[in-house]
Amino acid sequence: MAKIKISELGKVFNISGKEIIAVLKDFGIEKKSTTSSLEDDQLNLLVEILTQKFDDGSPIDMERKAEEPAPEEKPAKKKDKPEPAEEAVVEEKESKAERTSRHVDTRANAVDLKKYDEADRIQDILPDMDDSAQGKQKIKKGGKNNKKDKAENFEKIQKPVKQKEEKIHVLIPDEITVSELAERMGKAAAEVIKKLMILGIMASINDVIDFDTASLVAEDMGAEVEREIIVTQEDILFNDVEDDPSTLVPRPPVVVVMGHVDHGKTSILDSIRKTQVTKGEAGGITQHIGAYSVKINDRPITFLDTPGHEAFTAMRLRGAQVTDIAILVVAADDGIMPQTVEAINHAKAAGVTVIVAINKMDKPTANPDRVKQELTEYDLLPEDWGGDTICVPVSALTGDGIENLLEMVLLVADMKELKANPNRNAKGAVIESRLDKSKGPVATILVQNGTLKAGDFVVAGTSIGKVRAMTDDKGRKIISAGPSTPVEILGLSDVPEGGDTLYCVDDEKMAKNVVEARKFKLKEEEQNSRKLVSLDDLFNQINQGDVKDLNIIVKADVQGSVEAVKQSLLKLTNEEVRINIIHGAVGAVNESDVMLADASNAIIVGFNVRPTNGAMESAQDKKVDVRLYRVIYQAIEEIEAAIKGMLAPQFKEVITGHAEVRQLFKVSGVGTIAGCHVTDGKIMRNSDVRIVRDGIVVHEGHLSSLKRFKDDAKEVAEGFECGMSFEKFNDLKEGDVIESYVMEEIERA
Repeated sequence: MAKIKISELGKVFNISGKEIIAVLKDFGIEKKSTTSSLEDDQLNLLVEILTQKFDDGSPIDMERKAEEPAPEEKPAKKKDKPEPAEEAVVEEKESKAERTSRHVDTRANAVDLKKYDEADRIQDILPDMDDSAQGKQKIKKGGKNNKKDKAENFEKIQKPVKQKEEKIHVLIPDEITVSELAERMGKAAAEVIKKLMILGIMASINDVIDFDTASLVAEDMGAEVEREIIVTQEDILFNDVEDDPSTLVPRPPVVVVMGHVDHGKTSILDSIRKTQVTKGEAGGITQHIGAYSVKINDRPITFLDTPGHEAFTAMRLRGAQVTDIAILVVAADDGIMPQTVEAINHAKAAGVTVIVAINKMDKPTANPDRVKQELTEYDLLPEDWGGDTICVPVSALTGDGIENLLEMVLLVADMKELKANPNRNAKGAVIESRLDKSKGPVATILVQNGTLKAGDFVVAGTSIGKVRAMTDDKGRKIISAGPSTPVEILGLSDVPEGGDTLYCVDDEKMAKNVVEARKFKLKEEEQNSRKLVSLDDLFNQINQGDVKDLNIIVKADVQGSVEAVKQSLLKLTNEEVRINIIHGAVGAVNESDVMLADASNAIIVGFNVRPTNGAMESAQDKKVDVRLYRVIYQAIEEIEAAIKGMLAPQFKEVITGHAEVRQLFKVSGVGTIAGCHVTDGKIMRNSDVRIVRDGIVVHEGHLSSLKRFKDDAKEVAEGFECGMSFEKFNDLKEGDVIESYVMEEIERA
């Protein structure tokens, strides 16, 4: 066991090290410093004493000022028989002694232990060590030689009477406080704290420890441990049990289209759906997740179109997690790109089957074999090369190969035997969400199991409500949606987060309780994340250097865009400037956003939204910077430029001249003056200097003075003599070379 220091023990019990030293001194143990280590027996004694303050919830007065012992009275001469008067006095004293008892109430007030003698004070602090209850000998009070008594008592504490203990069975949850663990085992908190210290964990009685740590302590103390499974309201409300195989029926496959930006993902979907979604997107790039259902050979397939820009990594990952098959689009003339690799990794992590669509085969520079070769580097071996990855050459522009691609999708779906139970409460994933001015919160849901019906009561994250209306991907109103069906729903209380799981529930009251608990937990986590700065933290921050913060508020038209912009901007954080997204939400820039920006010195970034009139006027009054964008690249470039303006200036060294030391003069009260000859350039009074001797720099610092004859000079040019003295350096020699230089600021690229 590593030795515990007095200061470390003090932190656990929230008392000073000096108080601990005072307690030890009372027991004849001398410790000079709070950094002194404690022996095992000393630690045991201290833990026994200090944990007593937790028994009734009130702190013990740990002050240990030694009182002057009262002078001992000389013993009275022995008498054969006391006089009648003396006998009465003795009897009276004895009866008073019998009647007198001391009651110390520690429930409300701190106990003033000074008024009792030392032995009494020790007895109050130490636990009741009755032989039958604790297996330890009780410390006796009194005695003339207090130091000797203390030493004996100290020895007795360290040698408890061993008793045979029965093994106890204890249930431990994922997290538990030290006090609760001790209570469940029927042990003193002091024993648990000591065991934790032996494991190298400094924990106080109210600290929370995890299951692994708690079980280790409990088993070490002779207990049988069982993990406590806590059934929450969520577990009861969201009955997420596996379905009976007999209830399952085939369901349509869910396909995600992934790949690098501008490799033709949306164009392939356009070719499938015979629509022109690309033309409606700003900059020709898909900026939202879209969910579409199409029929191929009278069989439905659900497609998710995820954006390809790297900013949408989180959205793309979310798309892969709810799908069965991933179509990886790779341009035949471009090959594997960084976001293609990300898409491959996300598809693998989600356990989906990858079908590679080698697009742009109509281009003369198309090279499908090069693409296949690059795929092998990422464990995707094409079928025609002996692997199991289907590769289909296509051209979204001409439509060639699209039909073959869809046939491959259906083939893989048949092999995977995709099934679900439509006859149960619906469960789905929030693919996209937005705030509509006329409709309120709108969410795109992909139903994964069960059937979602109009009028169902649903929970999605911290959103709750009754499904007022449902529309399919063509905009038609529907009353129910089965597995693998994408729908837009109305009726939620607020905009859910993309990726949230939606559940249809029967118990509305319990659902409201669950949502309130989730909101409270989020609020609590947010408050806990705002740590109060202690002196230690402040010192650490100073050691790390000053870091400038750029606070940003993000508002966008849909939740996916909020996430995308946040991810992009957070990537701009560097060693000198830290990006903080202090708020991100769906909807127009409003006055509350401006107020928050003003209070936190933030800028507002709006994506595909406009500010309200009141917000714009308020922003102008408070001089809050509001930036509005339609394409994400512009936002990144402008914020990058703003960051460059916040960076600390960069400097370069410019040599201004050299001088040679010709003669040395020692001046009392000033130091050594160097008589120098400027050999090239010029020496300036405000410049930094290096003193070079035989090609080696012996000093680097500042000029203390520069004189021409007896007068101060601003600068001395080449060919002239001058006198120089240097800050904190006098060890000059004739022949030394003085190199003068200045630091000039350079513009960042």
